[in-house]
Amino acid sequence: MRKRISLLAASGLVALGLATAPAHAADPVFTLSGPAEAGLRPHPGASGDARKTTVEFHVDNTTGTVFDKRSTFTIDLTALKGIADVTLDQNDSPGCTQTATAVTCVRDGLYPRDSRLAALKLGAAKDSKLGASADLTVTGKTEGATFKQATTKVRVGGPDLVLEKAALKERMNPGDTQGLPVVFANEGTESVSAVALEIVTSHGMELVEQYDNCSVGKGADQTTTVCVLDGEFKPGPVYEVTGALTLKAAPHAFHDGISYAVYPAGKEPTAGRQQLGKNTTGKKLAVTERTPDKAAARPGTGAGADLDPRDNRHEFDVEVKNTADLAADAVSLKGKAGDTVRADLGFRNKGPAWVASPRLPSSVARTDIVIPEGAKVTKAPLGCEGVEANGTSRKQNTGAPRYFCWTDSTLGEQEKVSYPFELRIEKVVADAKGSVTVDGWAPGGIQVQGFDPNKANDKAAFVINARETGPTPGPTSTTGSPTPKPSSSTSPSPSASVTTAAAATGTGPKANGNLASTGSSVGPVAFGAAVLVAAGGLLFVAVRRRGTGRA
Repeated sequence: MRKRISLLAASGLVALGLATAPAHAADPVFTLSGPAEAGLRPHPGASGDARKTTVEFHVDNTTGTVFDKRSTFTIDLTALKGIADVTLDQNDSPGCTQTATAVTCVRDGLYPRDSRLAALKLGAAKDSKLGASADLTVTGKTEGATFKQATTKVRVGGPDLVLEKAALKERMNPGDTQGLPVVFANEGTESVSAVALEIVTSHGMELVEQYDNCSVGKGADQTTTVCVLDGEFKPGPVYEVTGALTLKAAPHAFHDGISYAVYPAGKEPTAGRQQLGKNTTGKKLAVTERTPDKAAARPGTGAGADLDPRDNRHEFDVEVKNTADLAADAVSLKGKAGDTVRADLGFRNKGPAWVASPRLPSSVARTDIVIPEGAKVTKAPLGCEGVEANGTSRKQNTGAPRYFCWTDSTLGEQEKVSYPFELRIEKVVADAKGSVTVDGWAPGGIQVQGFDPNKANDKAAFVINARETGPTPGPTSTTGSPTPKPSSSTSPSPSASVTTAAAATGTGPKANGNLASTGSSVGPVAFGAAVLVAAGGLLFVAVRRRGTGRA
């Protein structure tokens, strides 16, 4: 009986051990990627060498961590024999080697986000036939992970849409309009059954007309319009869009621009990526043949990728005569020695113009904050660099007497930008005065803002324990509640709050917490990247909280 109990107890412990043992994490899955299609220009025969097309493959590590085991990747070239000649681009393919049948790449580690694996230059083989195709496949293997393979269909011949660059006016006034002429041709070897016209306008530019064969998608700082133009677009003739396409500068326009492009329908970059809404106007955008060509159409109708997509698209910048008025917010707060206080320090754009850095990832404004005497910054937001009183760099970000804070590359026409600081009052100083100043920022240093002629409101007071006898430079708050989270209110009154030293422990934003911004919803503009501003040897990322101040 005792033996049986012991066996049962042992089996129970085993079962318990199995139940409580930690499960092994699943092996990561990495995705290999490349273009779905690659079109090759036909070989010219004895008259010269084939024009090359570059095909790049990438490996996508979305795990957020480094995978530190060796991986081997193979690009199988056997199917391309007689169809395409392949050359490995050594400059863009580190760790890769090529043989007659394959390209092999070895990586000792995979870093987060997307990284180029290999770049191949493809040209049509000398005896290849129009329409001949084959699959180019890349696979990967490693210990402790799996890879999703990628396949690119390589095809000899295809359409080649070429877009004429329009002669647009570079300078406009708010409310001005100008027409956008769209003229294109097919210089490839095959007809296209339908063409997608894509027009992207930045926040300050509008496309006036709407058509039933056009879909519109609105983003934070750009609008994408895609019009599907039906018809057979043969190699040779020149085609012209005959419906009116009018660009208009909005009241808030300033540094703005457009891009416009033509693609074989269904192969435009925005296909499947952006939600586009249909119009119901009863009108359709039309196309006519400007110079008819009597040559017979070549075989095929839009079956392949565009042979050279680089000439499908044009970009154009427009300078609109307008101004913006950046106004610093005054802040006044009170507290006792040992109190922790919260202050949202920043400025607002009073318009009428929005401000953007169209093609450079550059900040458009800097806030210079001087800390009042007797207070010490214990938590500073991201996007703010602590400096010495004379503006020179320092190692420690907290406790600085002065801070430089940067915006990103766009600023809405009614946007409020706020940087949440936490400060400890170490010594009560009556009427302790600092300041908040907004000025321009350029990659080479501070510059006078050409867009803000009103300098009178660029600087405001930041006061702690203002004297009761005189007017304060801004509203005060002396609540004893815990430090609040950033508010999305678009109220014009700056806020400040106080907590006791004990109550502040473990509350409020983390050290170097998020930059807060209320007002318009400003995101990446089509003509500029999301900002990563390098200043004082440090890298800052401005993370913004936005309200709904802009339609």
